[in-house]
Amino acid sequence: MQQMDWKTHDIVNDNLQALKQIFPGAFSEKKVDFEKLKQLLWEDIVSDKEKYSFTWNGKNDAIQVALAENTWTLRPDKASSKNWDTTQNLYIEWDNLEVLRTLQWSYRGKVKMIYIDPPYNTGNDSFIYPDNYWETAENYKQKTEQDMKSNPDTSGRFHSDWLSMMYPRLKLARNLLKWDWVIFISIDDNEVFNLKKICDEIYGEENFVNIISAKMKNVAWASWWWEDKRLKKNIEYILVYVKSYDTFNNFNWIYNKTEITKVLEHYKNNNISWKYTAALVYDGDKEYVGSTIDWDGNEIKIYKRNNYIIKSIWQIVKDDKLSLKQVYEKYFNRIFRTTIPQSSIRVRAMDKVKELNIDNDFYSIEYVPKTWKNKDKLYEQFYKWDKFNLLAWFSDVWEKDKEDVYKLDKLGTLWDKIDLNNLTKEWDIKFENGKKPVKLIKNFLNMCCNKNDIVLDFFSGSATTAHATIEKNVEDNWKRKFIMVQLEEKVNEKDDNYKDWLKNICEIWKERIRRAGEKILVENKDKDWIENLDIWFKVFKLDTTNLKKWETTVSWWTDSEVKEELQTRLTDMTNPVKEDRDQIDMIYEIMLKNGMDLSLPMEELNIGWKKVFSIASGYLIACLENDITLDIIKEICELKPKVSVFYDNSFKDDVVKLNAIEQLEKQEIQVRVI
Repeated sequence: MQQMDWKTHDIVNDNLQALKQIFPGAFSEKKVDFEKLKQLLWEDIVSDKEKYSFTWNGKNDAIQVALAENTWTLRPDKASSKNWDTTQNLYIEWDNLEVLRTLQWSYRGKVKMIYIDPPYNTGNDSFIYPDNYWETAENYKQKTEQDMKSNPDTSGRFHSDWLSMMYPRLKLARNLLKWDWVIFISIDDNEVFNLKKICDEIYGEENFVNIISAKMKNVAWASWWWEDKRLKKNIEYILVYVKSYDTFNNFNWIYNKTEITKVLEHYKNNNISWKYTAALVYDGDKEYVGSTIDWDGNEIKIYKRNNYIIKSIWQIVKDDKLSLKQVYEKYFNRIFRTTIPQSSIRVRAMDKVKELNIDNDFYSIEYVPKTWKNKDKLYEQFYKWDKFNLLAWFSDVWEKDKEDVYKLDKLGTLWDKIDLNNLTKEWDIKFENGKKPVKLIKNFLNMCCNKNDIVLDFFSGSATTAHATIEKNVEDNWKRKFIMVQLEEKVNEKDDNYKDWLKNICEIWKERIRRAGEKILVENKDKDWIENLDIWFKVFKLDTTNLKKWETTVSWWTDSEVKEELQTRLTDMTNPVKEDRDQIDMIYEIMLKNGMDLSLPMEELNIGWKKVFSIASGYLIACLENDITLDIIKEICELKPKVSVFYDNSFKDDVVKLNAIEQLEKQEIQVRVI
């Protein structure tokens, strides 16, 4: 039998165990001996005089906050949710610092991608910054339910307060990331340099990838009567970090797309030479002539191509009676231009043909590349004339989508073609400040996310990250999941969105996704898989623990207060759960404290007139009823769960409790009591 621990994950203990694994000799009487640790590291120690460090007033407190534990929980809000029983997406309302701490057991090492768009600290931002990090949960909750604290640039702690707000959140978020994670953080030039410094410290300077510059605003004509001293801002920055730069397998390439007719018109108007002017209509008859080898001794087979047919694009227009656009669509995979690559493969094939004294002007080779996109696959290349000019395919650098053909230009660190038109009114929900384009987040998803990955945004605002995740799932029929976290910021009564039922940002977000989801269903109603697409969300709200005995209501106790608190708790032992909480609230707190994903399926059973919950297809069985008998325990044993959970005082009597624990453990079922 195990007494359940109702605190969040102990990060300090994790760090100690990791250190002990690497340096067991640095521990003495279960404590770290820093002198021994220095001896073990020897030359890798940096002296205080030499080391570089980034610090600010309040940094030590911020570090301690990141390591602290809480006993908070997440309470389900089915009324605000959509498709509660089937969706695996989560929306969590309230302060992200405590939410991140609360998720440490259940989502540790599970999140593939984080995108956040935090307050930029422009002098007009508001965010939660408690003056006393160690105040009680109830006091802190009351404070954050009021208006958030602004951070004016006249404050003597302007940068320090912002850094102290960001540091613990970024630190806690790192624990949730899986082995091949990526994090993207939007920021502007107010704090970009400070943000990079704390990210270098938390995620590793060596794991920094790039700073992306994204054009997020159109520069309007300056009014003649007023000019700012600074240049108008139209760029924001996105910091990119990965788990380990050394083992990182590269991002998937993302591209800007331009339709073929626009490209052809641009080339014509600017007198630019267009290279893709011919098509290999017929490959020719294939005749093997010999082989050579690459640098590693692997075979390269060489073929003559007889009776092949190559036509110019204009000849095809005439012969097939097609428009220019239609030719590029129809012969998409056959159009080419010739080039002379600096390739050892080409040189070896050309030398072999000369050695065999073959008279032909069209060849193909087959080999297995060891690098690049065709790695470890049998690959075919075509060469023209005695100079072995390579046929470079149109389809390698262009894309065909249904009936349209697009030019693909790889995106680097300048993203200047993000559609900003009507952004504030996207999906009929107006959101004036800080709303990000769906395309921006979809680019991030394209770069790194696979079929079933989890995406986290803990400054979710207008929830563009959720919207983008849904749209990407529609496009490729994948099942990425999102977790959004947002404080219930109030909406100004003068705002266009303000209604009796849209009084805060969270309500705006939920309405946005409902409308987006309904539109997606209508637009894709003919697709067989649309019914299985997860475009909805479960809503949870952060709150204090459901258990009375873990609630702390005062910070500093006098002797009389201690006696009074103990007497109250003894009185409450017959009913350990708060009066305004129910069994479903408790079940989700049990899941959180047992490290279980909140989207796992739950089934309600009846055993001996008692309500029993089966979670994750019977992995965990919880019975939170009173007067549990051995007959009920016998039926629970027949379900063969891995874990069972009960209240400590819920058994009929002590004899039943002892026998119940014995029966369960005999069946190798873990018993955990509350």
